[in-house]
Amino acid sequence: MTYVLRFLPPVETDALNGWLWYEQKAVGLGEEFLRVFYACSAHLVRNPMACQQVHGQFRRCLLRRFPYAIYFRIEGEQVIVFGLFHCARDPRRLDRELDGCDNR
Repeated sequence: MTYVLRFLPPVETDALNGWLWYEQKAVGLGEEFLRVFYACSAHLVRNPMACQQVHGQFRRCLLRRFPYAIYFRIEGEQVIVFGLFHCARDPRRLDRELDGCDNR
């Protein structure tokens, strides 16, 4: 089964912020970050159940090479991405943000 992928608006902002940060570190590194992000997103469409369930119904997909994770939920035939978070973030803050997403 192939799912429909949907990003919430904050995810797009987080991806662009990641691109900007990495691009400032080295030209082309931001492009590589986005390539890895979109490759991970494509994996979600094909096989979202392969990703670990980490918080209630939320699952996590770790990006290769970059310390980021995509947090998403499967709702019917959709994979809804709620967040792109740096892995060094405070896990309690992440839990609170995901709890807030339950109301969306």
